[in-house]
Amino acid sequence: PSEELGDLIKTIDSTLALSVYLRAVVPMKVIQCFVETGQYQKIVLYAKKVNYQADYTYLLRCIMRMSPDSGVQFANLLVNESEPLADLNQIVDVFMEYNLIQQCTAFLLEALKNNRESEGYLQTRLLEMNLISAPQVADAILGNQMFSHYDKAHIAQLCEKAGLLQRALEHYTDLYDIKRAVVHTHLLSPDWLVQYFSTLSVQDSLECLKAMLQANIRQNLQVCVQIAIKYHEQLTTQALIDIFESFKSYEGLFYFLGSIVNYSQESDVHFKYIQAACKTGQIKEVERICRESNCFDPERVKNFLKEAKLSDQLPLIIVCDRFNFVHDLVLYLYRNQSMKYIEIYVQKVNPSRLPVVVGGLLDVDCSEDQIKQMIMSVRGQFSVDELVDEVEKRNRMKLLLPWLETRIHEGTNDPAVHNALAKIYIDSNNNPEKFLKENQFYESRTVGKYCEKRDPHLAYVAYERGQCDQELIKVCNENSLFKSEARYLVRRRDPELWASVLSEDNQYRRQLIDQVVQTALNETQDPEDISVTVKSFMSADLRSELIEVLEKIVLDNSVFSDHRNLQNLLILTAIKADRSRVMEYINRLDNYDAPDIANIAISSELYEEAFAIYKKFEVNTSAVQVLIDNVNNLDRAYEFAERCNEPAVWNLLAGAQLKAGLVKEAIDSFIKADDPSSYVEVVNVASANNNWEELVKYLVMARKKARETFIESELIFAYAKTNRLAELEEFISGPNHAQIMSIGDRCFDARMYEAAKILYNNISNYAKLAITLCHMDDFQGAVESARKANSTKTWKEVCFACVEHAEFRLAQMCGLNIVVHADELEDLINHYQDRGH
Repeated sequence: PSEELGDLIKTIDSTLALSVYLRAVVPMKVIQCFVETGQYQKIVLYAKKVNYQADYTYLLRCIMRMSPDSGVQFANLLVNESEPLADLNQIVDVFMEYNLIQQCTAFLLEALKNNRESEGYLQTRLLEMNLISAPQVADAILGNQMFSHYDKAHIAQLCEKAGLLQRALEHYTDLYDIKRAVVHTHLLSPDWLVQYFSTLSVQDSLECLKAMLQANIRQNLQVCVQIAIKYHEQLTTQALIDIFESFKSYEGLFYFLGSIVNYSQESDVHFKYIQAACKTGQIKEVERICRESNCFDPERVKNFLKEAKLSDQLPLIIVCDRFNFVHDLVLYLYRNQSMKYIEIYVQKVNPSRLPVVVGGLLDVDCSEDQIKQMIMSVRGQFSVDELVDEVEKRNRMKLLLPWLETRIHEGTNDPAVHNALAKIYIDSNNNPEKFLKENQFYESRTVGKYCEKRDPHLAYVAYERGQCDQELIKVCNENSLFKSEARYLVRRRDPELWASVLSEDNQYRRQLIDQVVQTALNETQDPEDISVTVKSFMSADLRSELIEVLEKIVLDNSVFSDHRNLQNLLILTAIKADRSRVMEYINRLDNYDAPDIANIAISSELYEEAFAIYKKFEVNTSAVQVLIDNVNNLDRAYEFAERCNEPAVWNLLAGAQLKAGLVKEAIDSFIKADDPSSYVEVVNVASANNNWEELVKYLVMARKKARETFIESELIFAYAKTNRLAELEEFISGPNHAQIMSIGDRCFDARMYEAAKILYNNISNYAKLAITLCHMDDFQGAVESARKANSTKTWKEVCFACVEHAEFRLAQMCGLNIVVHADELEDLINHYQDRGH
């Protein structure tokens, strides 16, 4: 097959001719047949296969001429490869030659999908052709954000011309262009426009807002407000306020600030909002901010509202009420003939401000009738104290009298009402003391303070009624009302209060004490008053002053003169503070606790006083004990004992005399006491001192009281010592409990052989009697007694005694009774031999 054959066949059958060209390898003719038979997709494959460089632009133009849709498909085939088979610009030119904008757009969207930087020119052409021919398509393409390398400035201009202001603004970077476009807000979505401002710098945003307001403030105001609200933190509130103010747009300012005022802490924001609300007639909103905001400058707002001269003065009232400009408010409203608003203020807005309002009205010389009428009309709660204070400062207290009397008539117990009435009665001298004493509702401290400079006595009355201790003390001290003060203190019975006035720090203490002594104590009949007063002086350790007090109570014939505790206290205080008075008190008083007082006197070494107490109350034993133990004067004790002549006294004296070695005197006293109880001690001391005569007297007395063995035994011995043998013999002859054997031995040992003889004989103790007779040289009697004793030992003792005294005949008689005992014989022989017999 050959090219020529193909040419011949082609005129008849293009398909068959294609086969011939394929076999003959005539690429150009093959491709031409592919075009003519509509097999476009095979063109590229075949060209690659035979490595043929076809003129694809020419082929595309041919196909376009035949079928634009087929041309689009073929164009896509050309760019589907990794490297486009034809220049894209040329392909686009082919589309444009046939004005196939829609097809070209579809082709380019596919061809440029990789968004290569090198294809920026084609991206620009794609957008440009659509902005000119199909703006909505261009808008959609831009909206999809497929491309980023096109000429943005050029496209922005085309967008603006095509009416796509939103897209134009997205691409403009020059402020001049932006301002030109942005003013047409009616062509832009408000939401988008608000969001768009987030892309601008602060300065550009402010410039754009100015441009928008300047171009058409009515049309653009709403969106400007929205922008201002959203970006006020970045743009600064002050800059935005300045912009709105520069156009005198109070409406814009009101809506802008209205959205941020509830969250802002800036004073200027709140003030400008109030200002804008006033300018736009939003009075309710002005009221709300004035009532709720804590951020505005009260002085500035007050002055603005005064200058604004609103038809409704409620905002001004609210500000002045909240921030204590009430006085200014009253002056302003009164001078502007707005008395109605003053009444509204105190009746409905804040009745508690009535006192300040009244004060202000008095300052501007408002008529008293108007003020009285207003006070009577206010039924809300307000401080009567403050109202009274306001009129009191201006010396117009009587102004309140009708209102106060009305309240009293209504039965009010409000202390402030009664306080005020008290002050008026005091100033008008309308029987104030009676009111102060009888009215139970006023406050003593308040009214007392009011009276201090006017009438100190009335102050005292008020303070006394309310037990205002410190205030009463102060006013009494300052005005020398010491008599009243003393009466109050005595009746008050408060130890702590007494302590404060009796302290060293009180420079008026002496004057007060004088009045307590001279006046207050004389007037009281209540023992509790006296008790607390006395205890307070004791606690303050004012001993000398306490003596004054007690003397007044006890010695001045008062109802308390016989009060035991007070008498006790007077004496005890004198013991501690002034001993020179103790004796006088002891002698003058009769109802004190004598034993206790005397003991305390003794412990305080006031022995004469103690003696005087015991003597006065006839506690004679204690009295003599003081003389003995403390005064150490036995002579006085003896005189006292003789005077009272009581056994117990003599007994105590005797004991003391005994200890002092005055045995004779002691025994004499014991006898006078008729008390044998100390017989052991008396016997011991008298024996030691050889006072046997006195001892006999004592023991005779003692035996009458007590039949004790010891007493009777000692009496026998005393008889022996005083050689009263007849009395001795008589005594032992009668019934007795004496230990005669023991006393006989004592007499024998003391060589009182006569007494011993009587005693041994009395008890038939012949052994002892025999020995005693030997000592008396009565050997014959001794032998007789030995015979009665019939004791070898006794025979030996008598025998030996006879030998000693050469009474050998009697000795022989004794010896005959000894020799019968062989064991005694040697001893007897030796005794004779030793003495040479």
